Amino acid sequence: MILPPGALAFLDERHLASCTTLRPDGSPHVTAVGVTYEEDRALARVITGAGSRKVAHLRAAGGRGRVALCQVDGRRWLTLEGWARVSDDPAEVAEAEARYAARYQAPRPNPERVVLLVEVDRVLGWA
Repeated sequence: MILPPGALAFLDERHLASCTTLRPDGSPHVTAVGVTYEEDRALARVITGAGSRKVAHLRAAGGRGRVALCQVDGRRWLTLEGWARVSDDPAEVAEAEARYAARYQAPRPNPERVVLLVEVDRVLGWA
């Protein structure tokens, strides 16, 4: 996945993003999230609670669904789109927590934490 010039630096800055999932009726559900991005794998990660609506939407869609992650700062914006799945694998959750801590701060303890793993296949915007 080739990102626009400046996009990786933008994704390293401390900004929140929106996460859009689709409800079973097809309408969008948008929430604020912290997101990290691994360039080598074109993989975005979002940590969340297992009981969140975004997790419920993906599980209702058969465990995999389209997600859009959008980060905005003034005139700069970037959207990462892709297929997402929910993982409760302890190693994947720990990796996501470590990446989150590096970008933002250590996340509060949450024994119900899972991670959305988004295989980015489309990038929109300007950073």
